[in-house]
Order: sequence, then C-alpha cells, then structure tokens
Amino acid sequence: MKYYIVGSGIVGAVLAAELANKGHEVQVLERRSHAGGNVYDYDDAHGIHVHHYGPHIFHTNDDEVYRYVSDHCELKDFNLVCGSVMDGKCVPTSFDFSSVDTFFPEEAEEIKAHIKAEFGDRASATVLEMLESQDSYVRRFADFLYEKDYKPYTAKQWGIDPEKVDRQIFKRVPILFSYGSKYFSDKYQAMPVKGYMEFIENLLKTPGITLRLNEEALDRFSIRDNQVMDGDKPLDGVLIFTGALDELFGCKHGKLPYRSLRFEWKHEDIDSFQDMPVVAYPQAEGFTRITEYKKLPVQEVRGTTYAVEYPLPYKQGEAMEPYYPVLTEESQELFQKYYDEAKQVKGLAFAGRLAEFKYYNMDQAIRRALDLARELQ
Repeated sequence: MKYYIVGSGIVGAVLAAELANKGHEVQVLERRSHAGGNVYDYDDAHGIHVHHYGPHIFHTNDDEVYRYVSDHCELKDFNLVCGSVMDGKCVPTSFDFSSVDTFFPEEAEEIKAHIKAEFGDRASATVLEMLESQDSYVRRFADFLYEKDYKPYTAKQWGIDPEKVDRQIFKRVPILFSYGSKYFSDKYQAMPVKGYMEFIENLLKTPGITLRLNEEALDRFSIRDNQVMDGDKPLDGVLIFTGALDELFGCKHGKLPYRSLRFEWKHEDIDSFQDMPVVAYPQAEGFTRITEYKKLPVQEVRGTTYAVEYPLPYKQGEAMEPYYPVLTEESQELFQKYYDEAKQVKGLAFAGRLAEFKYYNMDQAIRRALDLARELQ
C-alpha cells in the first residue's frame, strides 16, 4: 500500500514509521525546510539548545507511549516548574498555597482552612470549580487568580472574550491544595537528552519512508467528487493529512480560526533572566510568556537565550504557522462541516491538532497516531 503523509511533526512521523514497519511505502511531504513540525529544536549560535516553535515538555501517564518514545531516543527525567507574574510578583504554577501566602498574607491561614473545608481530601480543583463556590474566602482567592491571570492571559492568547472560549481551556492549569507546585502531575515527565529531533529523525529513518522537504502538499493534492486527487489523477494510495483541514477543502465552508505566534529571540551575557524556565506574564502588554532555554533543561553554558512569545491571529498564505485551534461554539460547528465531508472522502485519513481541530498534548498526539496506524493496517 502507498501512503502519502502531509506533515512531518509528531503525528506524521509516528504514522510514517508505524506504516513503514508494516511494509508499506510511505512518502512524507513537509512544506517547511526541516522535519519535526513544532517540536523542531537545535543548538543556537551560543551553544544553547532551543525549541524553535516554543517550549515542549514530554509528560504522560500512558505506559505504551512512554515506552515508544524511550525506544526511539534517550529520555531524562525533567519536572517542569513554571511561573506567573501578577502585580509584580512571580509565583509558581500550577497555583498552590504559596500563592495564597504571597497575595493574601493577612488572610492566608483562613483562606487555606476554608479551601480544605470546602474540598476535603482533594488535591486540587479547577479555577472554574472554585469560582462557583458558595464560600466567600474560596471565591475571593479564585476571583483574584481569574482576574489577574486566567482572564487576561486567555484574552491575549486567543484574541477573543474569555467568556467565548471553550471552558476546557481553564481546566489545564489547576489550583493545588498543597505546597511544592509542579506544572504537570503525570507519572512520566522527561525530555530527550539530545533533543526532540533525535526522536523525529529516528522515526523517519525507518526503511520505506521517503521525506520530501519544501513541498507544499496543497499544490499537489485536492479533493474532488469525494476522492483524493493527485494533480489531475486519482491518488494511487491513501492520503493522511495532519494540516489545517479547512485548507484541504479550499476553505469552502469558511476559514477555521487558528492562533499563531511570533517569537522575539534575545540573548544576554547574564547567568539568569528569570527564576523559572517558563514564566507567564498575563498583565504584560502584548506578549504572554517568556521561555529561558538554558533552564529547559539546565545547561551549563555562558549567557542565556530566551524567547518572548506574542500570540496573533493566523492568516493563511502569510509567513506564519497555525499553532492552536480557537475553540468556540461557532468554530466547532464550522469544523463539524469539514469533518463530516472529510469522512466521506475515499482514501483520506486525518489526524492531529490542526486536522482534528482540537488541543493535543504530545503524548495524546502520539497515542492518536499509534491508534490510527493500527486502524489503517
């Protein structure tokens, strides 16, 4: 069987390796000049390992996914600690009891007691749950975090009123009822010793895979009469699409909203720029967060490299990447039209954050690719 995979990110690379290992002929088409999609990383001019498209931390509770990644690259345990700057003070996220102490020093013990009384033995809750509490102490703390962090960060990140964003977004950063905050609580938390590109490149070295860089698949493939066309002829195999699904259909029902990012890269001859590797700045003008890469993981090098992250709307055809689907009730209704049509197309499969218009962590993307590869075999 012949498979044509559009995109060489995590989903495309895993699918390619799995299908090639089953004896299929696989061609991977990548419009960028490099493989790896958004996990592309490298050593910069100062010898600091950076992630070109923003920070990526591998974390999972999925034993099979962890084994799969560790089979293709060497992993080293890494527990990420993030921060958020509110009213000029940096506190760790996920938010924990240290945030209560920092911002409510006079009422800290009372607030913590009320939280424990409200939630009992639970280790955490979402900000949404706490905002709905009938306890005024619990709600006051939640209101503070929502107004100072969740709301302004979300407004900048997604470019719309936070009330219109899928509420699942607010569940990604819980509030912990303890001290010693960690950003993730997964069983496995690690980073590739040599970078994510070692993982991607080892997958794409699988015999039977041909990688074609700088190739715009949408100039070659199209959908006509519910089948995939390769130029003017029906495709002689299966197309697996990992890009923005609306673009495959020429945006015939309207454009799906995605958010893009602009990174402002800086290097300074100082030992440290900020206390933690990834810090959110919800109250800052324009940008959302700063990643200091010599701490991701810690690298013993002189100077420091960091990237300031500015979200902006994605515009098809311009020199930018679609990073995140903007999930609202309206956008998901629009996506459903493309989804229903795509499911009727013979010889088409699609997977990934852009193609399925949903948020995937890395482990979820790998799981989706493994599951789809089994379905296709």
